[in-house]
Amino acid sequence: MKPIIYKRASTLDELEQIRTLQLQNSSQNISSEEKLQEGFVTLQHTVALLEQMNSACAHIIAKDNDIVVGFALVMLSRFRNEIKVLIPLFERIDRLVPKDKTFVVMGQICVDKSYRKQGIFRGLYHFYREELQHEFDYLITEVAAINLRSMQTHEAVGFKSIDNYEEDGTVWNIMLWDWT
Repeated sequence: MKPIIYKRASTLDELEQIRTLQLQNSSQNISSEEKLQEGFVTLQHTVALLEQMNSACAHIIAKDNDIVVGFALVMLSRFRNEIKVLIPLFERIDRLVPKDKTFVVMGQICVDKSYRKQGIFRGLYHFYREELQHEFDYLITEVAAINLRSMQTHEAVGFKSIDNYEEDGTVWNIMLWDWT
């Protein structure tokens, strides 16, 4: 068995596989029990938007041979208005991050169910940092407070909760990983 390879997404097929993983792990497509135990993703991006984001700054993926088994989306602030539900996040970031600091938003992270508990989540984040720490001071993301698995795994990697807010009945924690 070949080891998992971490790389930047570079093909349309890889972006389509990211989209498939999103759909398989969407909060709308899994049970309440699975949400609690395994975590979930909230947003579903179109392949076209994934492609636009990837062209600006390529996403991080984990591959087993030709199969994308995990991804960590890279979202530059210039995409702040492309996904309406993320606008409150970017508005808060503008108030929280000092003007002399640069940041990138981790748009979403997900590992295929059959590849979990093998260190891929951590591997995606470490590769993300390796690739982008020379361009940005911070990596910022938001995690639904009810997504306990995701909260715990983000804290274990090095994220700290810096703010929270409620939107449409969901409490969101804004989390920052300081790379300076």
